[in-house]
Amino acid sequence: MQTIGLTKIMNKHLLPWHVFERGWLSSNNVLFIGKDSTALVDTGYCTHADQTLTLVKSALGARPLDHIINTHLHSDHCGGNAALQARYQRTNGSVQTHIPNGLAAHVATWNEAALSFLPTGQSCPRFSFQHTLQHGDEVMLGDTQWQVHAAPGHDPHSIILFEPASRTLICADALWRNGFGVVFQELEGERAFDEVAQTLDAIERLRPQTVIPGHGAVFSGEEVQAALAVARSRLDGFVRDPLKHTRYAIKVLLKYKLLELQSITQSAFIDWAQATPYFEMVRASWFADQPLRLWVAGYIDELTASGAAKREGDWVINAEVR
Repeated sequence: MQTIGLTKIMNKHLLPWHVFERGWLSSNNVLFIGKDSTALVDTGYCTHADQTLTLVKSALGARPLDHIINTHLHSDHCGGNAALQARYQRTNGSVQTHIPNGLAAHVATWNEAALSFLPTGQSCPRFSFQHTLQHGDEVMLGDTQWQVHAAPGHDPHSIILFEPASRTLICADALWRNGFGVVFQELEGERAFDEVAQTLDAIERLRPQTVIPGHGAVFSGEEVQAALAVARSRLDGFVRDPLKHTRYAIKVLLKYKLLELQSITQSAFIDWAQATPYFEMVRASWFADQPLRLWVAGYIDELTASGAAKREGDWVINAEVR
């Protein structure tokens, strides 16, 4: 079971929104309870959908969930969409779901390859949507109007949400306290580190006072500038040594699966990686001289050496990183 924290943040009009700080398998969720409507930003991973439903229900009580907003469509941010849509189905229609515009056609046809679920070996139950979001839009969350800003880099279609009165930023995986999300386009041979830099610059121009990241605790004040400095330092390191980023990304994908399964034999873990297209794509592009099974085994060794996993015989077991 992942760790969950709960933070309540008050805006200047004294209307609360709730931040459900989740473990790393699921993204954080932000719940808005307004006078006339309610909304949830991001919905976590599908294996924790029951947990997401419980958190939302405990805060909403008898009120319905009116809107779901996805900052981007990685499985840890939209995996709870289907469960929430089913729970809050109403006679006058389902919860209204808003997604970034760039992947709308793939969601409509449910192209799991284009949506990254199939290539990464992750799961996401099919969901529907009614609205799209793009740079320059505004969206009402609770009783407050939020600006939509493009945030390419980690995902080319990602958005962030900014409330200018309280200077609060919901930034998904564009900025964490200690960095930012894997830049998948770089693994696929497309230049995207420049987009990460541009997004960090855009965040700094917004001058947020409080940042709600996609993972980890909320941070504010001087911590925001410190987080931007850490992110830029990490980005500079990846630009100088793209292989460093690639190696980091493969360990992230393996750790993510281990978070989901909690334990798996090493042979089965390698079998899963061999059947997951993203690993072969990266290996062929970056490490073509290494056989896939030995290559993956080396990263499992690195996870155990770092304390992110442990071994019991042939079993690889998830370990909490402190």
